[in-house]
Amino acid sequence: MEKILQLIKKAENTNDLTKEEIIEILQDSENNQELFDAADRIRKKYMGDEVHLRGLIEFSNICKRNCMYCGLRAENKNVKRYRLMPDEIIELAKKGAEYGYKTFVLQSGEDEFYTVEKMKYIISNIKKMDVAVTISIGEKTYEEYKAYKEAGADRYLIRIETTDRALYEAMDPNMSHENRKRCLEDLKKLGYEVGSGCLVGLPNQTIESLAEDILFFKEIGADMIGIGPFIPNEDTPLKNEAGGEFYLSLKVMALTRLLLKDINIPATTAMETLNNNGRIIALQSGANVVMPNITEGEYRKLYALYPGKICVNDTPSHCRSCITGKITTIGRTIGKNKGFRNRELENQLRVKN
Repeated sequence: MEKILQLIKKAENTNDLTKEEIIEILQDSENNQELFDAADRIRKKYMGDEVHLRGLIEFSNICKRNCMYCGLRAENKNVKRYRLMPDEIIELAKKGAEYGYKTFVLQSGEDEFYTVEKMKYIISNIKKMDVAVTISIGEKTYEEYKAYKEAGADRYLIRIETTDRALYEAMDPNMSHENRKRCLEDLKKLGYEVGSGCLVGLPNQTIESLAEDILFFKEIGADMIGIGPFIPNEDTPLKNEAGGEFYLSLKVMALTRLLLKDINIPATTAMETLNNNGRIIALQSGANVVMPNITEGEYRKLYALYPGKICVNDTPSHCRSCITGKITTIGRTIGKNKGFRNRELENQLRVKN
């Protein structure tokens, strides 16, 4: 036990651990609270007490991919498909800006209806609202990413899902792990704030590969990392798998905060699907971002990545007031700016020390 506490202290003081040390912490179950408290202290030191809200617009559940864990997979015939037209997406963002959101996350399946021209139209019109725009629409070419950036996109989210190449290629048929990494490299070169992340609890995933995931996030210099448990969907080939555990997902997230001290980390919706208070617990264990869904009506239910997704019957305004209330009860405040990664505070701390 003493050794684990020393490792947690080392991580807090140096923001560095070896793969073997990460594995030891992940395998230990007696010092979880000490780990979460250390991650919370690092979050407070480098990120402050603001929680940044990102308005999530899930604009299409059509996808050409067949990822084994995802309810939107092309072969799932049980999901009612939809796509929003460009002007509908812009209108949702306009309403979101009225609710006070300073950042929008535009997310969809890999739907080829949205050409470069359509995406440029959507991005450039939303940027006129003086907000930050995050895109999460999968694997594209360097030229496509460049076009989105030139239209005004600020951030791009693309999860590596797992750094275990064999597991990735088993979970994501006909997809290349190398190409996934190429996407992350291209986005970094183009000057995006780059977001990645992993699923915790995939079949045949090991603690060793989770440790490698955390080190990979550090190696690529990620600006945002989203971590959530794998939740089996009955309309996928993995419907009978056990799924991920809440506390293991939380530990991976906390260790990510300790090693990447000044990045943005969301308290993910999937965490709250497994634990009624999941997002607040995550915010007290290293997270500093929440992404309330501002998609409207039936579409909220139809973007069914996994079962039991929270808030599908809520309105966007209710979601905003609900999460704001929860955040203020733990002594945190709602961020008033666009929530870009802030390295200035890190530099100030370095000068002071």
